[in-house]
Amino acid sequence: MVVAAVAIGRNEGARLIACLESLAGRATPIVYVDSGSTDSSVEAAEVRGATVVTLDPAVPFTAARARNAGIAALGDNPGAYVQLIDGDCTLDPGWLIQAVAFLDANPGYAVVCGRRRERAPDASPWNRLADMEWNTPPGDAAACGGDALMRLKALAAVGGFREDLIAGEEPELCLRLEQAGWRIHRLDAAMTRHDAALTRFSQWWRRCRRAGWAAAEGYALHGRGPECYHCRTLRSLAVWVATPPSLVLLTAIFKGPTACALAVIVMLGLYALQAVRIARGRHLSRGDPWPHALLYGVFTMIGSATQSSNWTATAATRTRLCARKWMCPRAGSTSSRSTTPCAV
Repeated sequence: MVVAAVAIGRNEGARLIACLESLAGRATPIVYVDSGSTDSSVEAAEVRGATVVTLDPAVPFTAARARNAGIAALGDNPGAYVQLIDGDCTLDPGWLIQAVAFLDANPGYAVVCGRRRERAPDASPWNRLADMEWNTPPGDAAACGGDALMRLKALAAVGGFREDLIAGEEPELCLRLEQAGWRIHRLDAAMTRHDAALTRFSQWWRRCRRAGWAAAEGYALHGRGPECYHCRTLRSLAVWVATPPSLVLLTAIFKGPTACALAVIVMLGLYALQAVRIARGRHLSRGDPWPHALLYGVFTMIGSATQSSNWTATAATRTRLCARKWMCPRAGSTSSRSTTPCAV
């Protein structure tokens, strides 16, 4: 069966060339969507026979917008499936055979994904953390990442990606697919190699901030629904990020500096125990070596603070917008004072 492919990127350089060459001979047509590159990405894609779509810079760039534009550029008869891939990834040679076979045999599934691996996981701790992040259990899943084989009919049925999301667009799409009766599956098979190129702590920190923003936006959109989307994330951040420092502050106010110092020690001990608990879970469930598992546990706790700050910022922004309008307009309403409160 013919499978189309949509690659997205911005200033990916040699990584984009490797991506397109990994798709050649395995997918057709191949569409590359460029989000304002200033290098030779567009020319490199054209030379390799890809259909190139350049996004209008007057509209904010998002991965969701790029993917929708790429799917739209496939034309009227693109086939049944599209392989979505980020421009800093390469496709495993055997992936499409397994993925297509799965969707052919399981018509109730809209999405199938596999194992994304980092190209150089040992190059830095941050690359290692990214590689571990991609390592999720095979079987039916709640969501996929940016690389996945998708059924075009299912994508069209739910209106594609939500283009205003700057992050977390794939899980949000998967939620709407599941609401429409579709299912998502993760195969225990190599799918793509990713080149995160994370060499500095600041790069990892920005990834965590994006994750916090994505969780906050997802909760604002669907948190009040029956799925309670991202409610678990919110509870976790409340328990581990907001509560302990608040208790320390109250101790300092009402009990004095000695009790406050003891409270700080207890708080740090709780954080350390939780990091070890997370590491133990990774070691037992995913088979990660203890040094890698402990790295993951410690930085999961550190990253929670970053995610919490972005969640708070998102909630504050939405609250200010709602205060101006008093209430959020209901879908289709022309009144700025409908009876639907904001979800923040």
